[in-house]
Order: sequence, then structure tokens, then C-alpha cells
Amino acid sequence: MSGAPALGQARPPGGAPFCALLPDGRRLRIQHGPIDLIIEAFGAAEEVRRAYGQARERAQGLLAALVEELPVLRRPLGQAFPQVEGPVAQRMVAACWPYRDRFITPMAAVAGAVADEVLEAMACGRRLRRAYVNNGGDIALYLGPDEMLRAGIVADVTRPEIFGVVEIDAALPVRGVATSGRSTKGRGGRSFSLGIADSATVLAGDAAAADAAATVVGNAVDLGPGHPAIRRLAARQLDPQSDLGDIPVTFSVGALGVDEIGAALAQGAAKAEELCASGLIYGAVITLFGHYRVVSHGLDRRWLRLAETLAA
Repeated sequence: MSGAPALGQARPPGGAPFCALLPDGRRLRIQHGPIDLIIEAFGAAEEVRRAYGQARERAQGLLAALVEELPVLRRPLGQAFPQVEGPVAQRMVAACWPYRDRFITPMAAVAGAVADEVLEAMACGRRLRRAYVNNGGDIALYLGPDEMLRAGIVADVTRPEIFGVVEIDAALPVRGVATSGRSTKGRGGRSFSLGIADSATVLAGDAAAADAAATVVGNAVDLGPGHPAIRRLAARQLDPQSDLGDIPVTFSVGALGVDEIGAALAQGAAKAEELCASGLIYGAVITLFGHYRVVSHGLDRRWLRLAETLAA
């Protein structure tokens, strides 16, 4: 349910972010504690160089500012709008606020909010054709006129194979893509889920909104409490610093029948349809044991290309 790894104790982390071009010479990596960004910009060489410099500058102090507000960001949202100071914290609260009628903390949007913040900083005043900031799979997008970016979808983090490709062009309102899934901390990922989806990929107006919504949609893919094939543990047993505390999160899922898989996916699709109807997201792809559901409101279905081998 939490969209990112724990940020640690409520004290400013030491050291500066690691920043370096990857061996391909095109992409920039910025890493600081749990923040791990892969950045790529397209345009004139000088514009890209300056954009990367702006991304590096914005990364300075970003994690420390988040950690200072961690006590507030780890609390479940209620009726009172939390007062936070930092721009990333404000993005997190705004993205999660529509879901305050259930248990959710602003941490559900931290990865997407960081991606949005760094993308905005790097694009400010620059002439770029397109750019993205990928924070552990939660991606913020910048698209100039007539530009397009593709993002691969991995249905199962234990088998990192691309099963589908999301194609987003500038004419679409989508500027954020995020994925949540069941207990991915124990399966090579960084988050927990209350549901059983292998993955729930969401398209939204920015990465923070997509991050929060992917959490909500992923949680909805379920067969209810007490199912014999689903094992759950308190979140703090798996991560003592988790913002979910004693809430049971999905640890493992055994064999399920085709009808059970369909029922679980239907629950997630219904939630995604609800969020689409509310204008909170624009589309979603949900997967479970090789089966999937696609929800798309107001988008040309060509935005998603699925691998032919995936079972319908």
C-alpha cells in the first residue's frame, strides 16, 4: 500500500546525492538513500546538459526535507488536511487526499511526487523535446508538441519481462505512469499491497497521482479475508519502519482457479473504472497470474500494446 521504501528515522540523512551519467552517455542517474532516479531528456545537447544540471541541483536537500516532515507524512489521512511545508510533501498529500475515506498515508505517493518535482525542475526554462524521470518504476513525463514516449509494463517483478508497452503522445492528458503490486518488497520490488495483483499500472495526470491511484487499484484486487491461498502478515513484521504498522499485507498467494482470478481482477477493474469516472486517472492495466484487465476512459486503445503470449 505504501508506494515506496521507508525513508528511515526522522533525521536528515548525511551525504550528497550520487549523480552520474550511465554508460550509454544519455541517461542520468541520481541516487540518495531510497530515491533512485533514472532520467533521460531529448533535445539539443546544451539544453539537455543544462536540464541535467537543474535535476542535480534540485536533488540537493530533497531527501532531507522529506525526512523532516516524515512524522506527518506517515500518518493516515483524515478529515483535516495535513499542513506540510516542502513541495514534494505537498504533492504527496494532494495526490492521496481523494482517498482519505480509506486507510492511506501520503507515503503512497512519495516516489511519484519525487519524480514530478525533479522533472519540473529540470524542464524549467529549457527547450526539450521530451523527457522522463523514472523513480523505481513511477514515471513523470514531459512531452513537447507532437512528441511521444513509450514505457514498458512488467507484469511480475519476479520475471522482469516486458508484456506490454504504453504509448503516450503529447495529445493525451497523461503525464504520469505508476505501478503497484502485491508485497513487492518480498519479490524484488519496493512496496506492500493489501491486494493480490501481480501488478496494477495506472496512467494519470502526473506521477504522484498515478502512484497513489496504483496503490488503491492494487489493493482492490482481492478475494476477501481468510482465503486459504492468500497469506498475509503485519506490515511491520516485514519492515519495522513501514507506515502501514500492524495492517496485514499480502505476503504470498498460492494457486488460484480461473474463476477466482477473474473475480479478483474484476474487483480491481471496478475500482479503476470508478477512478476513471471521477477523473482521477485515465487508464489502468491490472495483471494476475498471466491474466489481465484493461480499463481505458477517453483514451484511444492504441495507447497499450500487449504481448501476444499473455492470456486474455
